[in-house]
Amino acid sequence: MTITMIHIRKATTNDVDAIMSCYDAARRYMRETGNHSQWINGYPSRGLVEGDIASGNGYVGETESGEIVMAFAFIIGDDPTYTVIEDGGWLNDSLYGTIHRLGSTGRRKGVLRSCVEYCMSIIGNIRLDTHADNRTMLNAVERLGFTRCGVIYCADGSPRVAFQKCSPA
Repeated sequence: MTITMIHIRKATTNDVDAIMSCYDAARRYMRETGNHSQWINGYPSRGLVEGDIASGNGYVGETESGEIVMAFAFIIGDDPTYTVIEDGGWLNDSLYGTIHRLGSTGRRKGVLRSCVEYCMSIIGNIRLDTHADNRTMLNAVERLGFTRCGVIYCADGSPRVAFQKCSPA
């Protein structure tokens, strides 16, 4: 695995197959590392990816040579699943962006860092959530200075550990 610059840009419909490959690799990695219940039943689906792109919320990260090595959705505004939070509370009620569906091919290090730096350059108040079994993501968000805020529930009722990071005032 190599550490290189990752250029982030809005995804286009031409990127869908590469995005799906990122998500397939991420699913495999999750299973290999003991996370057997996140991203099941084909989630994230091709239709969801196409919807992210159509709404302007889909992003990819690519190497200097143009290889897509990561994909994610970044949505600014209220996330309905974040309305209720248990076992804690959000750091603030200011406008925020949410990182969803971050996946990578596994061929580059620093994917989450690149994603967070990019998103923080757009809005300095970021939220994200992950499954309690996703040890890799849990460790990475803590290393990047996110604060654990509590537990939220997805539309299907499944719990997620929720985090927030704010730019210094």
